[in-house]
Amino acid sequence: MPIASVVIATHNRATQLADCLDALAKQSKREQFEIVVVDNGSQDSTQAVIAQYANTNVRGVFVSDPNRAKARNAGIAAAGGRIVIFCDDDTVAPQDFVAEHVRVHDEKHPSVVSGPIINVPDKDQRVVPSARHYSRAFFCTCNVSVAKADLEAVGGFDERYDLYGWEDTDIGIRLRARGLARIFAWPAYIYHIKPPRAMTLERRRQLAVEKGTMAARFVRKAPSWPVRLATGAYGVNFARGAIVNAKPLRALYERLVRAARPGSVLEAVASEALVDAAYLDALKTALRRAEC
Repeated sequence: MPIASVVIATHNRATQLADCLDALAKQSKREQFEIVVVDNGSQDSTQAVIAQYANTNVRGVFVSDPNRAKARNAGIAAAGGRIVIFCDDDTVAPQDFVAEHVRVHDEKHPSVVSGPIINVPDKDQRVVPSARHYSRAFFCTCNVSVAKADLEAVGGFDERYDLYGWEDTDIGIRLRARGLARIFAWPAYIYHIKPPRAMTLERRRQLAVEKGTMAARFVRKAPSWPVRLATGAYGVNFARGAIVNAKPLRALYERLVRAARPGSVLEAVASEALVDAAYLDALKTALRRAEC
């Protein structure tokens, strides 16, 4: 019986998943854990990748409905370890990653354990964690662990978050209400592979729309000030958006994105403004729809 289960939800990222599993196969104290990969409706070679690692204590679960909350719940249900460690499919774990999560749980139970998430452009670039990698996020599924019993006690992830965003923050609130403390373990760091310009502006806008829509769902479920502040669902932020995202300025941002040098500060600022506008538009629309 493994002490821990590493749960990875994945969708159409076979290449990244292979790098992730390769790093996990080289972990120290490999006997302590298993890996549960939840294929969330992939249409690429994800199943073949999972099969390649079957002899390294990797188990595959298939969830056809593209829903990250549902996929992670399936991973929790399949987990045989008393500790569930979540990481993303585009991460590469240093060799003591799992052992450090297990160590902290053994010393300080019950708790939510997270570590630094270090964004790097490719899997071969490794950076030592520093103060800039500290995060105040209570529960981020890119690098977090908690006892399986605690996940089950709070009902797992809310599967009504069927688009991108907020399902991990939501479960974090419920775990905190259960009395779990959050421990930030510096040695339990992970590398998050973020190639330059890997995501187009249109894709970022699409995700911003999904996240804004899910933010409204979060606010309706937990209409507290901390949730409103976290999601930006409050008057001052909407007023700010009305000014900086006014139609004439949006048109300017669009022109700047097309005209600016790729990778320049000007392009980055204009792109961020357009993504912000997409998020706020979706958030306001979803909140109004809920009031009808």
